[in-house]
Amino acid sequence: MMREWDLRAASSAEMVSLLDTLNAVLAADLPQDPPWQGSFLREYLTEMMPGERRIAWVAEADPVGPGGVATPGMVNVLLLGSIGVLEVLVHPSARRSGLGRELVLTAARRVYQEGFQTIGVEVVGDTPAVTFFQSLGFTREYVETRSVLDLAGVDWAELGRTADGVSPGYDVQFHPGGLPDQLIDAYARAKAEARDVEEGELRPSSYDPQRLRDSLDCLHRRGMTPYIVLALHRQTGEVAGLTEVVVPAQHPTRADQYDTIVVPAHRGHDIDRAMKARMLLELRSAEPALTEVQTWNAQDNEAMLKVNAELGYRPDREWYEYSVDVAELVHRLDATAKISPSGPSGDRAR
Repeated sequence: MMREWDLRAASSAEMVSLLDTLNAVLAADLPQDPPWQGSFLREYLTEMMPGERRIAWVAEADPVGPGGVATPGMVNVLLLGSIGVLEVLVHPSARRSGLGRELVLTAARRVYQEGFQTIGVEVVGDTPAVTFFQSLGFTREYVETRSVLDLAGVDWAELGRTADGVSPGYDVQFHPGGLPDQLIDAYARAKAEARDVEEGELRPSSYDPQRLRDSLDCLHRRGMTPYIVLALHRQTGEVAGLTEVVVPAQHPTRADQYDTIVVPAHRGHDIDRAMKARMLLELRSAEPALTEVQTWNAQDNEAMLKVNAELGYRPDREWYEYSVDVAELVHRLDATAKISPSGPSGDRAR
């Protein structure tokens, strides 16, 4: 049975079942990733930025399905700007049953009714999701490499020297939990000036001061603690560079690297290395349970890939963004459903 799911009103038992399905998918497809915890899971799925909406559906087994799975599948779509961003979960025991296609079709119909023209999805390389979404007509638009740093292997003395290696004329500052309001405008200007035109569409950055405030507030409401290191140019007081890491309550042993930016006029002063090294040193004290940091970089961003390699990050997986025209997707899936009720199942794309 498929039903639209109000995640805010979901029972505790439903959230536990969803977490079980999520971790079963991770164990099958990303066995080296830490399992998710239930802390702030509901908030992670329901707290939104202004102007964004998430709509979810759950597939329920009645009676309980294969292997005792109460929630064999779930799909949600984040309506973000001009695109609907899809996320699909199918329990490994329910794959290849047609459930994935049914979940995608359910979400795609709503996205079409809402007036959106495009659906996007993040797909993890070397998982069944790649062939699944390609079979539905999704086209690959963007490729990143995920790299993971094992903090147990860090040379902390060398890292300290790297943190001190920024050129004279810059002050490197650590800001746990966010930024003082007086720095928000300068921070937004730095982001806007160094904006990467090749960035993916599904995880947009924030360049407007108010949107940055909203973003930091949203992170806290979702149980995700932001840490920011920035480099200030002493002569002008401007933000010359910044790096952001978020520690999620949902997987607190592995942090997520967000933006790392050096304003073009200030490049060539080892600001990026110094900021990222300072961040790791501070996290060692601020988050003692942390064991890993993961980061994503465009494959043509050779400078940042080199910095990450020097710090000890190791390439792990390719990460893809796929998209498809909503009307074409609905037409294709409706036509397939009329021919056969079953087909390959979907997977979680993160």
